[in-house]
Order: sequence, then structure tokens, then C-alpha cells
Amino acid sequence: MLRWRDYRSVPWRNGGGLTREVTSGRVQVPLTSEELADSFDWRVSVADVDADGPFSPFAGIDRVITLVEGEGMLLTVDGTRHEVGPLNPFAFSGDAVTDCRLVAGAVRNVNVMTRRGRAKADVRIVRVAAAEAAEMACATGETLLVVAATEGIAVGGPDGPETPLGRLDCVRHQGPGPLTLRGDGTVAGIRIRSGATH
Repeated sequence: MLRWRDYRSVPWRNGGGLTREVTSGRVQVPLTSEELADSFDWRVSVADVDADGPFSPFAGIDRVITLVEGEGMLLTVDGTRHEVGPLNPFAFSGDAVTDCRLVAGAVRNVNVMTRRGRAKADVRIVRVAAAEAAEMACATGETLLVVAATEGIAVGGPDGPETPLGRLDCVRHQGPGPLTLRGDGTVAGIRIRSGATH
């Protein structure tokens, strides 16, 4: 279980905001000190965007952002404008020149980054209703991350009791056996697959 209160805060590359790192998978090759800061195959973080401005570039990285707080963003990605609304995952290249305009004030995003050719991410929004439990499982070689977008969700594993999730808490799961979600709320289900992306 990964708790919001324990996430490490780091500044954006361009100094325009703060990101809280949820979890990551690191590469297994020797790295120089300059490469160490970006030494991940994949990373999940939560970013606060408080003002209009450019996104930091990430060469060789694919990104998926999901707005979990706030009204929305207008992203211009390599000259093409996109409206990004709440709980609507948006995928784009970290190589692209990306500029952000806020629709109605600050927003908070769950940000998934994968190194092209090494990992790929699939992000889906799952709504859990009080009347029926939801199950989420991962295939062999996958990592499943469940991030609570709202309060009101409890998660149980194959062998353990149910544990309540606070907003933006995360469960990291690998191996056989599904996670069971109960309550009334919404989560982001993030599946990370290793290997080539083609």
C-alpha cells in the first residue's frame, strides 16, 4: 500500500510546479550520475498544475495524464489543441512540444510515464458501485497499480483483509489473484507491461 502522505515531492524539470512520485520501475543497466534522475522504465506520479505554461520535455517517453482534481486543461501538443477533462486519460508523447492552459484554475493529474521500447501503459477509469464489488487482475509480466481518484473505496487482495484507500493512495500488485474493490467511488487502473511497444 502506497499512501499519499508518503509520496516524495520533486520539482518539475522546468521549475513550473511540483510532482509527487507514487512509484516507479527502474532500469537495470549502469548509469551515469546525469542519467540517474531519469533512470526508470516507468513512473507514476501526481502533478499539481497551478498556472498556464509549457510542460517539461521528456525525450523517448510516452505519457498518459488523467485529471483527478479541477475543471480541465487545454493542451496544445505539437500545434494540435486537445481538451482534457476530469477522469479522461489522455496519451501523448513526451517528445512533443506541449503547452497547457487551465480552464478554470489549478488542476491535479495522475501522470504515467513509460520509456519507449521498454514499457507501455494502459490507463482506465473504473467506477465502483456500492451494490457490486469490482475485480482487477494483471497478466503475467504486468504490474497493476490502482490509484484512488475519490474517497470511499476499500481494496482486498488474494490473501489479506480489505483496506480503505484514501484519496490518491495507491495499491501496487503483481502476480496471480485479483484485487477486489468495494465501496462507492472511482479509481484509475494502470497496467504496465514490460518489453517493446511495437
